[in-house]
Amino acid sequence: MEVLIQNIPFLMQGAYYTLLITLVSMFFGSLIGIIVAIARLKGNKAIQALARGYVSIIRGTPTLVQIIIIYYGLVDFGISLDPLPAAFIALSVNNGAYLSESIRGALQSIPKGQMEAAYATGMTPWQAMRRIILPQAIRIAIPPVGNTFIGMLKETSLVSVISVTELLRSAQLLIAQYYSYMPFYLGIAVIYWIMSTVFSFLLNKLEARMSIYE
Repeated sequence: MEVLIQNIPFLMQGAYYTLLITLVSMFFGSLIGIIVAIARLKGNKAIQALARGYVSIIRGTPTLVQIIIIYYGLVDFGISLDPLPAAFIALSVNNGAYLSESIRGALQSIPKGQMEAAYATGMTPWQAMRRIILPQAIRIAIPPVGNTFIGMLKETSLVSVISVTELLRSAQLLIAQYYSYMPFYLGIAVIYWIMSTVFSFLLNKLEARMSIYE
């Protein structure tokens, strides 16, 4: 374990990139998810069909294949991306499909009468959505979105195949240097567990805070 302790700073640098990829992908994935959810609920038939097709394709294919297509496949069309931007794009697109279903379900769970009541008080559609519907929908969506967030944290390990030096890739580099497997794999397992536990705690706190909208 001494070799692990000596290389903790290097692993923590990998953990930094894991967190960076997770947060960026969740942010842009959330934006994609909101747009796709609204498109499926409010769009015309063509837009709804496109949104359903996007969700079906992303959810029906492995995340690893999507990462490889973004990084290697786009080269055939003259689009060459660095590993980190490719990771951001692939995981954001992947995340957006799953989040859109959680957001859509949350929005559909709000009784339609609440929107009509908001209109009756003189609110605009945007005001009604922002003040009445979204706070309730966010509270409902927190548990499934939180699960997606934790899953995304662990799925960042997949981008090691395109040489992004996140946590798993950092361990692989150290293993190639020291020819020792167990210390480094156990070490990153503990780091992943700590990060997941911290995020779960924060999400539980957020869910409790949002319960005021019940």
